[in-house]
Amino acid sequence: MTVSRISSFALFPGPIARTEAEYVSPPAPVLLSSIPTGGGADVHVYRDSDGSLSSDCTGCGEYAWTLRVTTEFAQEHAASCLRRPRLRAA
Repeated sequence: MTVSRISSFALFPGPIARTEAEYVSPPAPVLLSSIPTGGGADVHVYRDSDGSLSSDCTGCGEYAWTLRVTTEFAQEHAASCLRRPRLRAA
C-alpha cells in the first residue's frame, strides 16, 4: 500500500491565505469591591471575563469562585477571617 500526500497547492492553486489562529488573552478580572476582615485584611471581589465572580483574601489567602452573581460568599468569609494581612514577597 502506498500513501501519497496531496499538497494544498495542488488543491488550491494561487496564493494561500494564512489561517493561523492567534491567541488573545481574556480581559483581566474587574475589581468590584474590597470587604475588610476582622483581622485587618481584605477580601477582594472580582468579576471575571466570563461573568462569574471570584474573590481572594489578603489574610488567609483563600480563593473562591462562583457562577452565582452575589457577594454573599465573600461577605461571609470576611466576617469569619481573623488573620492579619500577609506580607508580600519582595
